[in-house]
Amino acid sequence: MLSRRAFLASSTAASLWPQIGSAETVFDPTPQEVRIKKEFAPGQILVLPRSYYLYYVTEPRRARRYGVGVGRAGLEFTGTALIQVKKEWPTWRPTNEMIERDPRAYARFVDNKYVQPGGADNPLGARALYLFQNGVDTYFRIHGTNQPQTIGHSVSNGCIRMLNEHVVDLYERVPVGTVVTVL
Repeated sequence: MLSRRAFLASSTAASLWPQIGSAETVFDPTPQEVRIKKEFAPGQILVLPRSYYLYYVTEPRRARRYGVGVGRAGLEFTGTALIQVKKEWPTWRPTNEMIERDPRAYARFVDNKYVQPGGADNPLGARALYLFQNGVDTYFRIHGTNQPQTIGHSVSNGCIRMLNEHVVDLYERVPVGTVVTVL
């Protein structure tokens, strides 16, 4: 049964949904220029996890759309944040919560301070945009991936994944201070 809260949240998200020129039913991660509702200001990023798309608003009523992978149920980020840090080929270490949830998957990080260097085998991929709220790191990122097959799926520990070539494109377009809204 759908709770009142879930219904209201879904209704609100649906009313904010970007307007796209044609009825699209097949997921396509390829970056495309699309129409978007006028409520979204140029320079803003909007992520719609249920449809697996990230929109970078380029001008009034226009956005560049990218396919993304998002967090598994219960691990997803929602709300508004700012990109406060941008890194090329970032280093990575799972959070303590990630290690606690799945110690076998993150065994090489248990009881040490090991940080995986940037590179092709790094889960953050080629670029990472670090999301902050009120000056505090949320530990959520928009980043590339070394698992391109996960784009279009809810599989991450909460971050928003993009194909490496797409996150490089977005990275070049957005400055530090960009507003990111995840519905």
